[in-house]
Amino acid sequence: MSGRTRTRVCPERTCVGCRERAAKDELLRTVAVEGECVPDPRGTLPGRGAYVHPALVCLDQAVRRRAFPRALRAPGPLDVMALRQYVEQAQGC
Repeated sequence: MSGRTRTRVCPERTCVGCRERAAKDELLRTVAVEGECVPDPRGTLPGRGAYVHPALVCLDQAVRRRAFPRALRAPGPLDVMALRQYVEQAQGC
């Protein structure tokens, strides 16, 4: 035997809000598009992405820490209203 296992390795990413590592499919990818931070649930939009838990707590922490412009390497602040609306809909608020 070669010592290999048949289980697939799940990639991990770090949430920019709470800074905890989690599986990539548990986090929501966000992308900067024209000065706005938009959700990318399918992970197909071009450009640099930042990951956040789809929870208002993590989103608020990321906004407070100014993590999105830093992680996405965007000049200046980003509008997160579209992202906030997506997370609120996902939580059923």
